[in-house]
Amino acid sequence: MKEKGRKIAIWSVVVLWMIVIFKLSSQSGEQSNDLSLGVSGLIAALIEKISPSSDALAFNHIIRKCAHFFAYLVLGMVVLFAMRKMGISDTKGILLTMAVCVVYAISDEWHQGFIPGRTPKRLDILIDSCGSLLGTILYSRILEKKWELFRPSKQEQ
Repeated sequence: MKEKGRKIAIWSVVVLWMIVIFKLSSQSGEQSNDLSLGVSGLIAALIEKISPSSDALAFNHIIRKCAHFFAYLVLGMVVLFAMRKMGISDTKGILLTMAVCVVYAISDEWHQGFIPGRTPKRLDILIDSCGSLLGTILYSRILEKKWELFRPSKQEQ
């Protein structure tokens, strides 16, 4: 019973992150643009201190695409973590993780087609998928290896 509760909790994190992505995608084009302009403005203000000719609008498109990439990088990591905790390891876990993330990216872009001022874009699906791929690589090649260092070996047990 305890194991079942743990699996539910792990998959709840995945669903929660998908809800965050969904909520961000549900913003109107104007709301989404205002949010990314706010972030772009903060970055421009920081850069302005170094280079006095920066402009928030110049960063806006880059910030929007980075947001896609980062959201799906995190999704790739949490989905692969959940797969590993379900006992799905190695290549099968990575392939299933990528399938979940790509299908979600496609559904997310489709959903944006119903939001005023938003347009579904194939490029965003590609960016989302690349973010997911990097997230799964980071998790499987770096985080899993680091965590293994902290697990007691069978000889120590």
